[in-house]
Amino acid sequence: MASQALPARGARLGRAVAPGRVPRSPAAAGRREQDPGATVRAVVLALPGGDALSTRRRSPVAAALMWPLARHLVRAGAAEGIAAHLVHYRFRGWNGGHAHPAEDAEWAVGEAVRRYGDVPVCLVGFDMGARAALHAAGHPAVTSVVALAPWLPDEPEPEPEPVKQLIGRRVLLAHGTNDESTDPELSFRLAERAKKVNREVCRFEVHSAGHALHQHRAEVFALTADFVLGSLLERPYARPIADALAAPPPLGLRMPLAAGFGQSLGS
Repeated sequence: MASQALPARGARLGRAVAPGRVPRSPAAAGRREQDPGATVRAVVLALPGGDALSTRRRSPVAAALMWPLARHLVRAGAAEGIAAHLVHYRFRGWNGGHAHPAEDAEWAVGEAVRRYGDVPVCLVGFDMGARAALHAAGHPAVTSVVALAPWLPDEPEPEPEPVKQLIGRRVLLAHGTNDESTDPELSFRLAERAKKVNREVCRFEVHSAGHALHQHRAEVFALTADFVLGSLLERPYARPIADALAAPPPLGLRMPLAAGFGQSLGS
């Protein structure tokens, strides 16, 4: 990889995610609709999955998988000034020590600050994008990270996955217990190491869910929205998240995601 000339290509932010048209629930009936000219108070950057090794262009399929979650987050926080963008990587692969998606995620945070000013940023990643989010958390504008089914190295590397960049950030990991693509135990070990340097780390286990977490999509979306909006807007967290953050390891790192999470909150 190091000896090959890489294509000249830049990362970019996708267009601002629109909440889309959705049925109005009784719980949402009293919420204000977003003013198109409203001031952006915080930004969510959605980081798609990818491959271990590839210099091909980003995967449109991987990007498309992040759209529903990004829309859900904007829908939940648009009235309070939440904006969201998908990050389009230069390359589809992590590519070893190059860690291209992590570099692209850090660039994207800087670009969000350039566009919107001094606003807090939350990185929300899935699969390889979750690893990129965790790596890029050291940017000063990043206040929180969500890592869903993170793809992590399963073989010894020269150095362990870094965690010091997570100090001062609020971090949520979630992983399906039946994930056959990325090992849930690896995300637990990473969360365990991160918890030692940062108390603001929690991890949820999505029982019976596979890699894409489709079996409990509503609960995962509600969990992510509650954490993201709580972190960016200083809203009170739902009780399970607050309990997971406060609990010592391993309790707060193996918190089961309850069926129906978020329903009582009108999510």
